Amino acid sequence: MNKLIDKMNDALRWELRAINMYAHYSANVKGIHRLQLTPMFNTEMTESIEHADIVRKGIVQLGGIPVTERSTHPITHTTDYVEMLNYALETELKASEVYAELLPLIDQTDDLYDSIEQIYLSELKSVEEMRLLVG
Repeated sequence: MNKLIDKMNDALRWELRAINMYAHYSANVKGIHRLQLTPMFNTEMTESIEHADIVRKGIVQLGGIPVTERSTHPITHTTDYVEMLNYALETELKASEVYAELLPLIDQTDDLYDSIEQIYLSELKSVEEMRLLVG
């Protein structure tokens, strides 16, 4: 059980980091790309808030204590939209890896499994979207 809670807290750390990163990039994107990227970054931020909420509640349900600090992986400041997208891709890849490691730790008959699987599939979708945007 501790391994499951630890891995869920790892996922929560990455979601908390993604919230900060996407909010930062949304505010800092410049030029014509702002028209498309600001709403996209805001959507990704909102999705991360929702994912964090699901994971946090799952941790509590399992008797654990959810973390409040984001992943220590640095958020790099840039105003270059291509760099932003590459950092977003890196974040989505890492988050999808964590969820892929988390799924086998959860009983497949548990409702938590379904919730985490949906988050995992959402992360994979974001990975593919970022890959297409990066080119």
